[in-house]
Amino acid sequence: MFAHPRCLALLLSVGVLTGCAAGPDYRSPEIALSSTFLGREAIDHRQVQHKADLTIWWAAFDDPLLTRFVSLALEQNLDIAQAAARVAQSRASLRYADAALLPAANVSITAAKAYQSVETPLGQVLNATPGFDRSGSSYKANLGASWEIDVFGGLRRGREAARAEYEASEAGAVAKRLAVAAQTADVYVTIRGLQARIAIARQQVETRRQLLAMVRLQYQKGIAAELQMNQAVGSLTQAEAQIPVLEAGLDSAMNALDVLLGVQPGTYRAELAPVAPVPVAPGLAETGTPAEMIRRRPDLIAAERRLAAATARIGVAVSEYYPKFSLAALLGSATAIASGNLFTAAASQAQGVLGLRWRLFDFGRVDAQIAAARGQEAEALAAWRLAVLRAAEDVENAFSALVKREAQVGILTRGESSLARARENSLAAYQGGVVSLIEVLDADSNLLQARDAKAQAQTEAARAAIASFRALGGGWDAPHAGSNRLSSHLSTTDRR
Repeated sequence: MFAHPRCLALLLSVGVLTGCAAGPDYRSPEIALSSTFLGREAIDHRQVQHKADLTIWWAAFDDPLLTRFVSLALEQNLDIAQAAARVAQSRASLRYADAALLPAANVSITAAKAYQSVETPLGQVLNATPGFDRSGSSYKANLGASWEIDVFGGLRRGREAARAEYEASEAGAVAKRLAVAAQTADVYVTIRGLQARIAIARQQVETRRQLLAMVRLQYQKGIAAELQMNQAVGSLTQAEAQIPVLEAGLDSAMNALDVLLGVQPGTYRAELAPVAPVPVAPGLAETGTPAEMIRRRPDLIAAERRLAAATARIGVAVSEYYPKFSLAALLGSATAIASGNLFTAAASQAQGVLGLRWRLFDFGRVDAQIAAARGQEAEALAAWRLAVLRAAEDVENAFSALVKREAQVGILTRGESSLARARENSLAAYQGGVVSLIEVLDADSNLLQARDAKAQAQTEAARAAIASFRALGGGWDAPHAGSNRLSSHLSTTDRR
């Protein structure tokens, strides 16, 4: 049934020396991308005071509190802590896969006492033996060792898969850090935008209160009609009604920022209470090409490493076609007399085993496992390609939003100046009896809408800049071009 020992030894030697591994070797996938982003030219023509370094882009907003909050989030955020824990788990799985290639040894020591029944068939036979003692003892001490010889590379492919998964978890941890930094900056900008809108709304409320006081005085003197006073009251209440909605949004944004910082909602509210302007979006020092984005974005690196792991698992499945060889040895001592005789020459025992396991008549299941592994690889490849396309979409959308929102800010700034002058003119005309109160209220409403729209556009422009930095993979020192490994960049992940 078994081959000649020399043939087995020759097979083992050839397999070990050649280092063959079942299944396909991994090759990095390629995808057709343009040489530049569609929105690159418009981004390069933006009028900015200074440009941001991708690695620490949040500092370029020139807002010390924003920089502080991003730093706190990178230290305290609980999503980052979870990602770091997943890296630790993947590192342990890699060590386990490494250990599977090495021999295993164990020591076992047992001491047992038994009292034999004489009612069982064995007990009846022993009881018929002269001098039979129902009480007995046994002592054993053994050193065992075993080693599965990875002739056809199934274990090595398993280690490849574990290493790729570990690298994917590292990249995932970096991606989580970048996401948290961008979310923190985004929420901070949203808070400043809401504060600006609340200030505008309150300013409008004060203006309409002054207008109501003037109309009420005129009404008391019989100059203004009751209709005009009621119009002024209604306009005031409309302006006042906007403030609670904006304040509720502000409270929610502040609570969200605290959660991102890993603290109870309300912890940093006092620091955020003083109103500050919306941070101005900086320029992008270097957008790079779509191909460079693929090598820089950690989420794409993670997707590529998961594809490598799926490819290695095909080899693990293919290795089941071939026999598995193992070596085992036992060296020990056993006695049933007394523990004092345990390590004597008469009590010594030894055993050596060369094992073979081959799923010779189970190739149908092996075929199914290989087909499943190839399907998983195809799924991982499609996921990587889709992730690349969506990443390019993220960049293009963020570039477009940034340029268009900044253009909107410019338009609204010019419109605000005109509407402010129109409001002053309408008020003067109303006081002179030339126009009705309706014209004043319309001018007030138009000015409020323009200022509110400008504050929103400034906020969205800053958020679009943040989205651009995130889409480009900014926030860390990426691997050099042509390398998808993160082993030299572990300092970017939390190793707690």
